[in-house]
Amino acid sequence: MKALVAQDTLFRVRQTLRCPGGRVLDLGRPQVMGILNVTPDSFFAGSRLQAETELLQRAEHMLQAGATVLDLGGYSSRPGANDVPADEELARLLPAVEAVRRNFPEAFVSVDTFRARVAELAVQAGADIINDIGGGLLDEAMFATVARLRVPYILMHMRGTPQTMTQLTHYDTDLVQELVRYFRDRVAALRALWPDADVVLDPGFGFAKTQQQGYELLRRLPELRNILDLPLLVGLSRKTLVWKPLGLTPEAALPGTLVLNTLAVMGGANLLRVHDVAEAVQLVRLVQNTLSS
Repeated sequence: MKALVAQDTLFRVRQTLRCPGGRVLDLGRPQVMGILNVTPDSFFAGSRLQAETELLQRAEHMLQAGATVLDLGGYSSRPGANDVPADEELARLLPAVEAVRRNFPEAFVSVDTFRARVAELAVQAGADIINDIGGGLLDEAMFATVARLRVPYILMHMRGTPQTMTQLTHYDTDLVQELVRYFRDRVAALRALWPDADVVLDPGFGFAKTQQQGYELLRRLPELRNILDLPLLVGLSRKTLVWKPLGLTPEAALPGTLVLNTLAVMGGANLLRVHDVAEAVQLVRLVQNTLSS
């Protein structure tokens, strides 16, 4: 286990992300990332945005509510989602990135993609951060692209693809140890190309994990954080492990999302990826007030 301790030189504590244009995103206190899906098939219908006016209205609302990062995606990664060609993903995503950057130059913009070409063109269009569900495994050119672009990178744990991940939930060893090994290997591969890379880790709730594994991972989030000592992104918003045990739907899952996100912040999450920004911002403030009082 000595190879997994926080002193490993791969895992250097940095509470800030250096973004294009010399801007710095401070993760010293938990921040909120708002989800903007320019897709017709994301699992939560309320998050789907098609027209530019609708996109900009939602982005403005999120920023006014306290979002620090806006995460734009043109490829639905819900379980069993249809594969979308890169050109179609680009046709959805690039106009959205350009519009958000043009209208909200102060916002930090993240792009949710596992494709290196899409990521590069999105950064050229104004994105600040690459959010990769594949952790560089779904496109072997991703790490070289991140290293060349010198932008912060969110590295998620997943097995398989969105089309196959629900069949890949068996782990031969302890779940947290599995994630630690995965993150150690992937961070090492990226930092072999860019030793000073800014990396955020995403445990990948709902990606090649059962509901019970999701609960275990949430309960053990402090353990994961202490071993890896890198910033953590947690994405639980309106997911199956929130609504299915309660016999609800994603549309009715806001209260449950707030409960689990509270546990995530208390467990050390630096960034909450959410559909409902105002509620998440309030949650973060109350948790901080409680823990600091």
